[in-house]
Amino acid sequence: MNIEFWPDFVWRAWIAGALIALVAGPMGCLVVWQRMAYFGHTLSHSALLGVVIGLTFGLSIDVGIFLVCIAVGSLLVLLQSKTLAANRWLPNDTLLGIMSHSLLALGVLLLALQPNWRVNLNSYLFGDILLVSWHDLISVAIVVFIALAGLWWIWNRVLAIAVNADVAQIEGVAVQRVRFIMMVLLGLVMALGMKLVGILMIASLLIVPAASARPFTKSPESMAILAGIFALLAVSLGLVLSWYTDVPAGSAIVVVSAIGFLCALPFGRKQF
Repeated sequence: MNIEFWPDFVWRAWIAGALIALVAGPMGCLVVWQRMAYFGHTLSHSALLGVVIGLTFGLSIDVGIFLVCIAVGSLLVLLQSKTLAANRWLPNDTLLGIMSHSLLALGVLLLALQPNWRVNLNSYLFGDILLVSWHDLISVAIVVFIALAGLWWIWNRVLAIAVNADVAQIEGVAVQRVRFIMMVLLGLVMALGMKLVGILMIASLLIVPAASARPFTKSPESMAILAGIFALLAVSLGLVLSWYTDVPAGSAIVVVSAIGFLCALPFGRKQF
């Protein structure tokens, strides 16, 4: 079957994926620059608790995920503060690894304790972008616009923090506040990306295109743009692969993105 004869639901999936890719690329760059890959995994794994909260209180599941991501993100920003870090005997990566898997396990446990909810756990863990409706598409477009506006607002300050947080604070940047705003934006992207590739793989959609773009760019802005292009290519080729081979779309998107990263490895010199 030719691509031009794709049914409407596939085109809706592609448009949603393209919109998410526009913000996932630049956001992933911020995550990579600040060495926050573990933060992304912890936030994504906590998203299942958002599903529980949404179902418990009758909220939209996207709202539940967003609220949990803000709460966990705020906790992560607090743990990153110098005062707490200096008095902690566990390194960051160990603590985040414990939190990440504990939050995921807690979400699965709470869902299992509510048999009347009839939750399709696989759709949350691995995503199902082909179920995106026109209403979902409008919501995605609005949230992507908000996230891009937020990124534009904090961009220079986040770059200053990524270079040297202490110097940025001396120059008047409210480091903790900017990090909190970034966590809020990351929560928005997590809630969106869950529809695309699921809770378990959304961090990969953020990190892999950004890592793939880094060897080919010489400025933060060019890296953010190229990461968005790579994310868009991964979505497009992943959907084509899913359509013709009947494999899960989310997994296909992440695999295509990973193949792109492998192709970029021979050029792997950090440019800035």
